[in-house]
Amino acid sequence: MTNAPQTNAPQQYNPGRVLVTGGSSGLGAAVVQAVADAGGTPVVIDLQPPADGATAFIQVDVTDREAVAAAIEQAATEQGGLDAVVTAAGIDRCGKLDEVPADQWELVLGVNLLGTVSAARAALPHLKDSHGRLVTIASTLALRGVSDATAYCASKFGVLGFSRALAAETAGQLGVTTIIPGGMDTHFFDDRTEQYRPADNSQLNDPSRVAASILFALSQPAGCEVRELLICHEGEDSWP
Repeated sequence: MTNAPQTNAPQQYNPGRVLVTGGSSGLGAAVVQAVADAGGTPVVIDLQPPADGATAFIQVDVTDREAVAAAIEQAATEQGGLDAVVTAAGIDRCGKLDEVPADQWELVLGVNLLGTVSAARAALPHLKDSHGRLVTIASTLALRGVSDATAYCASKFGVLGFSRALAAETAGQLGVTTIIPGGMDTHFFDDRTEQYRPADNSQLNDPSRVAASILFALSQPAGCEVRELLICHEGEDSWP
């Protein structure tokens, strides 16, 4: 008689108290659903409330650093702490550098990069207390530059560099994971002109798959970190 194989895979993993910026739509909403399905408690920070009307919600513009800090403090107080923060808020403004108004170009950095930094800064003491995890969202366009996407590429290259540096800075105190997703089938592309929309939506990944990868990263046992995870549809054309 042989012994059953042993595994270190987490059983019935509960992600706990997870704050999600941009949690009312797109990938953020998929993460909120995945957290709830796993028995965790999601808290959304966004401009718009979640569609379900039931998830804990704090209305915040992530470009407002002080408001982000106050919201995260409020969420941590109401939930008795935080086990994870996922920075899913993100926007884009497509076009050549001299065609995109400067304020709109800078807004992309304000939401995607500085919004990530503000959330991370405010959440640090709470994640250190719980030895929790910060999950930042980069992009395959954090790995390569493409025309008409200077703002988005700059912001996502910045998220990747920031996350790597923060992971080194906080090693042993909390986890930092960067998710690098390819294109996802969300409303992210809805307000774009035809030239900037995906040619084939069937080659976009379901955001629930990316959310599942985030929960995988969160579920790792103490001492084990998924530092970076690239996930995309098998037909993805923005990688490598």
